[in-house]
Amino acid sequence: MDVERLLPLNSYTHPLTHEQATKLRALVDELGFTFSPKPYTLFFAQKNKLSAAVYEKGPKLLLQGKGIEEFVQFELEPKILGEAKLGYEELHSPEMFEPHFGIDESGKGDFFGPLVIAGVYVDRGIARALLDAGVQDSKRIGSDARIRGLADIIRKETHGLHETVAIGPERYNVLYEKFGNLNSLLGWGHARVIENLLAKKPDCPRALSDKFADARVIERSLMQHGQKIKMEQRTKAESDLAVAAASILAREKFIDWLQTRGKTFGVKLGRGVSADVKTTARALVDTRGAEILRQVAKVHFKTAHEIAPEHYAAPRESAWRK
Repeated sequence: MDVERLLPLNSYTHPLTHEQATKLRALVDELGFTFSPKPYTLFFAQKNKLSAAVYEKGPKLLLQGKGIEEFVQFELEPKILGEAKLGYEELHSPEMFEPHFGIDESGKGDFFGPLVIAGVYVDRGIARALLDAGVQDSKRIGSDARIRGLADIIRKETHGLHETVAIGPERYNVLYEKFGNLNSLLGWGHARVIENLLAKKPDCPRALSDKFADARVIERSLMQHGQKIKMEQRTKAESDLAVAAASILAREKFIDWLQTRGKTFGVKLGRGVSADVKTTARALVDTRGAEILRQVAKVHFKTAHEIAPEHYAAPRESAWRK
């Protein structure tokens, strides 16, 4: 079994116990790392081009720079974690390399922009290629350029066995009013992506997504169209390579939409529901009227009511909470 990584890691994360964090601090001190203060960390240390940050929340270790593989294999795993995982993904997570679809979405927690749902097929060969290319959950990737670069790699390595469905705000708002809640809308969107993937790869045995609702929501929708596939949902599904790849394709489509539509209206459409997002939304309403929000935003969000209360009703708590 080929378990060698072909490309070097440039970042690595791993949860730690408080005891492991204490032991790791002593270890890097012994190895000659230099400590310096950093917000929200138990400690931050550097040596040459390798940095180790252990964040209070978790705690969680983040390694960045050069020499990560050597540090993990020869210091962290044997001396702190007591187990060897790096480079042995196929032994520890064999199901990740078996044929399946991974499904993920982007935009569901953002006031502006579409809801984008993407799916990717992997088998052992595709999974290895994506792993070696550095594919990981899009939430761990801060650079839009990196998202776009990885998306290009994913499209190349999956040989067309990927699918992206973008539900723009105008259609999203109509569908949300029809379904009445986000989980049903998500289930419908996931089913559309899986249907399209099955048209390309009809013998795929299963599909995996993050746990957002009862899998029967998706299964019922698929059955209405004569499609059957084993549906799996679990928390932290983005640790699966297919789901991580889908998250990258979905994020790329989402940020491209924000950029393109923002240029159309001469504004920067930001992410999330920040103060800047609300300021932009107010400016759009002031210059173009309240109905403009239906073209660029998800109007069931509390933000729409805050900005244009006469046009958008206050949502029920359960309807808008992420």
